[in-house]
Amino acid sequence: MGGVKVGAGAAVSIQSMTKVETSNVSAVVSQIKRLKNAGCEIIRVAVKTQVDARAIKDIKKKIDIPLVADIHFDYRLALESIKSGADKIRLNPGNLKNRGEVEQVAKAAGKAGIPIRIGINSGSIFTNDERRLSAEAKKAKAEMTNDARIDTFVKSAMRYVKHFEELGFHDIIISLKGSNVSETVEAYKKISGLCDYPLHLGVTASGPYDTGIVKSSIGIGALLLDGIGDTIRVSLTADPVEEVVAAKRILSSLGLRRFGPEIISCPTCGRCQVDLQHIVEELDNKLSTINYELSTKAPITVAVMGCEVNGPGEAREADIGIAFGRGSGMLFKKGKVVKKVTAKDAVKELLAVIASPATI
Repeated sequence: MGGVKVGAGAAVSIQSMTKVETSNVSAVVSQIKRLKNAGCEIIRVAVKTQVDARAIKDIKKKIDIPLVADIHFDYRLALESIKSGADKIRLNPGNLKNRGEVEQVAKAAGKAGIPIRIGINSGSIFTNDERRLSAEAKKAKAEMTNDARIDTFVKSAMRYVKHFEELGFHDIIISLKGSNVSETVEAYKKISGLCDYPLHLGVTASGPYDTGIVKSSIGIGALLLDGIGDTIRVSLTADPVEEVVAAKRILSSLGLRRFGPEIISCPTCGRCQVDLQHIVEELDNKLSTINYELSTKAPITVAVMGCEVNGPGEAREADIGIAFGRGSGMLFKKGKVVKKVTAKDAVKELLAVIASPATI
């Protein structure tokens, strides 16, 4: 989509979503540029109205990353978004069910040569109008087991996929996002054995920053470790840039991609005689402003250790490292001592070595 490949061995790509009204073109463009600078590779916008759909044309003129139109309830919004130049359409089977309407979207997307994400959310699949349910149906819904919910989740996606396949449309990405981590993981595992379409991973409505980071890391990480997943979005009730940073860290921690040097640091204890937390935070902040992927270079590890127990060993094993004692530490490069540095100058000295061409 828009030059970014998803699936078939391509690198796992990072997505996020704007959090302002799409009709506010200047605000959307500003947020997209911030996200791209942070490392976002695919951006999604909410399309609630025809005005939003038409705004995509103006947004596209001012950005250079693929744009996905997020569609719910009204298929005509998808048609207008395609006309406006969207690079992908996201449809939700939970609220767009009319076969004739879906067929129109598939035909328009096929003609435009853009993919469609079949994006299932547990909140829309399992939420029905309670007033229309019989007492028996309400009881069955309330008593549904986890296995039954997972089965319903996957079957809903596959039924939707089959309809597109019958129309001859196969440029599909699938997502099965729930707020329950274990259900989401099991649903993705199940569908990965039923089809070979690329999978968009995420844990939806994961909560505030701290909780959301934990839930998303566990859910997305567990699947990626099993070789499942082609593109990811970390959903947080926070600034969208935090979603991108978290996604990069998940991919880096699994060794799937590298975005600048990796910091190894100790948790500190009573032996530590420097303000290691401040040093590590300052170094992390400095390195996070570097937006490049070490695709053609060897990945760099930087060890920042607080005492003599594990410090020298970790510092020697890393590409670059500091093992601190009282107020100062020994700077290592490729296992050899370079010099003694003060805690005050530690970050400056580390950055100088990292920037050295001989280091990479």
